[in-house]
Amino acid sequence: MSRILVVDDEPDLRFILRRILTRAGHEVTEAGDGATALTSVQETAPDLVVTDMMMPVMSGVELIRALRADPVTTAIPILVISGDAHLAVDADAALAKPYQRAEVLRVAARLLREGRGTK
Repeated sequence: MSRILVVDDEPDLRFILRRILTRAGHEVTEAGDGATALTSVQETAPDLVVTDMMMPVMSGVELIRALRADPVTTAIPILVISGDAHLAVDADAALAKPYQRAEVLRVAARLLREGRGTK
C-alpha cells in the first residue's frame, strides 16, 4: 500500500480521487491548497503527490517548485491532474480534467513503481 497525497481546492474532486485511489488499495491524505500540502509532506512524506495547478494560498506550480527545491522531497513523484495541465512543467506526469479512472490508476501505478523522471 502506497501513501498518496491528493491536493485540490475542490472538496468534491478530492473525494473522487480519494475514492479511486483507496479502492485501488492506497492510503490517501488530502490538502485543499499547496501550503497545506507542503506542511503535510514535511510531516509525513507520501510516495506520490497528485495535485491540481490552480489553487488559492499556494498554487500547484508553487507547490511543485517547493518540493523540487528541497533535497528531502525532490524525489517524490508528482502527478498533476488539472484543467491547466500544460503548467505542469516540473511534474512527472500530467492528466487533463476531465480524466478517466483507469488513466489515473495507470499513471499513478507507473509513478509509484518507477519514481521520478518517468515521463
